[in-house]
Amino acid sequence: MTLGPATDRLTFSSDYATDPRLAGMFGPDGPFAVEEVLIDGVRVRSFVSIPGSLVDVFAMSQAHQDLVHLVFENDRLTFGDIRAQALSLALRLRSDFGVAQGDRVAIAMRNYPEFVPAFWAAVILGAIVVPLNSWWQGEELHNALEESGAKVVFADAERIERLASVEGGQSALTIVGVRTAGSSHVGDAAYDDLAFGPGLDGTELATAAADDVVAISYTSGTTGRPKGVVITHRGILCSVMNMGFATIRDVMISGNQPSGQPVQSSGIQAAPLFHIGGINGITGAAMGGAKITLLRKWDIDEAMKLAEQESVTSLGGPPTIAREMLEHPDIVKFRPQVTGFSMGAASVPPDLVGLTGEVFGDSVRVYNGYGLTETTSAVVNNIGVEYFGHPDSVGRLNITADLLVEGPSGESLGPGEIGQLCFRSPQNAKGYWNNQAATDESFVDGWFRSGDLGYIDDEGYIYVVDRLKDVVIRGGENIYCAEVEAVLFEHPDVQDVVLIGLPERIMGERACAVIVARPGTQPTPADLREFAGRRLAAFKCPEAFYMTDEIPKTATGKTVKKAVRQHVLDDDQRILATW
Repeated sequence: MTLGPATDRLTFSSDYATDPRLAGMFGPDGPFAVEEVLIDGVRVRSFVSIPGSLVDVFAMSQAHQDLVHLVFENDRLTFGDIRAQALSLALRLRSDFGVAQGDRVAIAMRNYPEFVPAFWAAVILGAIVVPLNSWWQGEELHNALEESGAKVVFADAERIERLASVEGGQSALTIVGVRTAGSSHVGDAAYDDLAFGPGLDGTELATAAADDVVAISYTSGTTGRPKGVVITHRGILCSVMNMGFATIRDVMISGNQPSGQPVQSSGIQAAPLFHIGGINGITGAAMGGAKITLLRKWDIDEAMKLAEQESVTSLGGPPTIAREMLEHPDIVKFRPQVTGFSMGAASVPPDLVGLTGEVFGDSVRVYNGYGLTETTSAVVNNIGVEYFGHPDSVGRLNITADLLVEGPSGESLGPGEIGQLCFRSPQNAKGYWNNQAATDESFVDGWFRSGDLGYIDDEGYIYVVDRLKDVVIRGGENIYCAEVEAVLFEHPDVQDVVLIGLPERIMGERACAVIVARPGTQPTPADLREFAGRRLAAFKCPEAFYMTDEIPKTATGKTVKKAVRQHVLDDDQRILATW
């Protein structure tokens, strides 16, 4: 851990370059050498040896063209197959639908293989990819498509049906239907008619700069509507590079060198591809030649069967999925082949770290990262021997990130002092799409204000202790309370409502709606949940309800959420659960 200049605010950065075991990684010719760059007027550290853009990464993937890249049910697609489909799609997107540099191309589907060529087709045209949450209902999908100004959306039959349910439809939008056989919801064009013809010539790929926008990734906001996070090529590339360094660093400091002949990296894609982690995973796989096995829907037994069939080298996922894996009776058979086990997207209970060691041995690279969509995934990493030694920490800053711990009055705090965690990094997003007010609130003088409270200790380990943002995290998915409360307030029997998170061993938290009913009414949990489900994705709908006569407020009318939550926990016999 190093401190910022005395004349500046007190900031923190990593000190990996001072470790003699890692010295060769940072020299002038080292793979992780950094340089200072200016991004939108802010000086940050970025990697010297980095692809110029994701267009260059697409070109790099040709080196692995004969390797199997995607496995899904009976489909086995090589990198060459993905490249051919992407080039064909790009040509048709340009010629048939007029997609040009800077246009938005959305993707709304399950974890289907078609997601990946659609992603690359947009990238190589210089378009901006808009991956949408496949769990959203029609109105949520419609709002994001309208707000982003998407020209084309790749959507499966279920997403097309949801969009069709929205009054007014998507008149200005072209829908490319994916796997729509047997459905009446097929869209305006069929994926298979676009993806298997002549392709864009390799010389026609777009020219993109590192700090150009490549994606708009939607994350919910405390004001109740999702916000589009503006992601750059450099942000994704630095995230992938930092993850690669974390892995190499653990090998070098632990001495746990891989044994035997090199094998292709292979994993189960347990988390959605639309998450920023999924986008980074697609990019990293193209750079390193990794195989990804997709599941249409999460099923632990199917995942274990495929893990054996595809000789996976890494497992893991959000804490809920990670626990399922670690507690599965067949997990021990993977001990000889699994070298990495990652967890993230939500707070990781420390006991999972120890359980991973019990299952795979202490040589496994157990991994956790802390970051947000706004920081293009992890800016803090905890891995391997360090994670085993500090299981309650989210880890240490990555190479290119700086940390500011900000007090309630904006003052900078020192080691051990709790404040809001703020990050400066080339991974920071440019802000929120068409939302200057939200951008100005969260991105200040080059720093992203995370909304999480925490501290850094004298060794450089970071700890998250609480949240400033009003959010419940269920199984790795953020549920922003204002969005759910806004929907429930529209129920005719609801006079007042507040959403809180209740601790739950498997999911981390479950959403509980505390309800004050209108006089003379008796709304039921089933009715309230069904009402919410018409407007919200299922994971956002409350799974517990607590009926009360009054919700405590401050003198200015703000809900005292901590008091509400504690009262409900103390009176848990009256919680009406729907799960």
